[in-house]
Amino acid sequence: MTQTPTGRQVLVTGGGGFIGSHIADALLPDNEVRILDDFSSGSRERCPDGATVVEGDIRDRDTVETAMDGVDLVFHEAAVVSVAQSVEDPETSHATNVDATLSILEAARRADARVVFASSAAIYGAPESIPIAEDDRKEPSSPYGLEKLSGDHYCRLYHDLYGLETVPLRYFNVYGPGQTGGDYAGVINVFTDQARDGGPLTVDGDGEQYRDFVHIDDIVQANVLAATTDAVGRAYNVGTGQRTTIRELAEAIRDRIDPDADIVHTDPRPGDIRESRPDISRAREQLGYEPTLSLGEGLDDLLG
Repeated sequence: MTQTPTGRQVLVTGGGGFIGSHIADALLPDNEVRILDDFSSGSRERCPDGATVVEGDIRDRDTVETAMDGVDLVFHEAAVVSVAQSVEDPETSHATNVDATLSILEAARRADARVVFASSAAIYGAPESIPIAEDDRKEPSSPYGLEKLSGDHYCRLYHDLYGLETVPLRYFNVYGPGQTGGDYAGVINVFTDQARDGGPLTVDGDGEQYRDFVHIDDIVQANVLAATTDAVGRAYNVGTGQRTTIRELAEAIRDRIDPDADIVHTDPRPGDIRESRPDISRAREQLGYEPTLSLGEGLDDLLG
């Protein structure tokens, strides 16, 4: 079982969101947990009982300083997570995903607080080879991916220049209870709603594009491990290492909800990446990370 940090002063940015709220919940009641969120996408109701809530904008430096007071461990989850939104409004997305991350790192440097950073598989873009290793080429295809890559690099730089303990975690397609959006992980919610309405389930293109879907419990596990590891200053892929096509995903959800529902194919999404699956050996070897839920088990948990 993963050893959870105890007796720490913890800040979770974006703690009213899907991933942040699960992390905050896992750290209570054995730590003093503070949440910073403006609730523009998350909600106060998600914040677990026992956490102190600071409502404010991550882009405001005074708010960040207030939230960081006395903290020795930061889980930086706050972000504009929509690729489409980053394309439509790259300035706002950059300010939230890059400028605010830099402010967090500066505040952490002054406080000597470890930062576990929510990076993303989007930094890789269309991969040259599968599985994707951490040192592979990175050519993000959206402002969001480029912004996460900037934050990822800043974490490494702050470790190398200032000795700050940083651990970027490159999440692949996260899903689980309480999720309300997202790109390819969000399609689980779309398929679920379509199946419950009797179908049809709509699959973009031929459905043979594939992803690695990782349950929120395993994302929390990776964050907890990153909070205590000695292997800082390096980035880690976080997924299951397994591939699932979008057609297979639609079939799995349909079969659990309404086996009679039809699956239909629509036009491909412009610029869609065909293949995405990580090599998670670095996380296994250096963090002790081991995924615990297959997609089938995760869907049973989610839909049961």
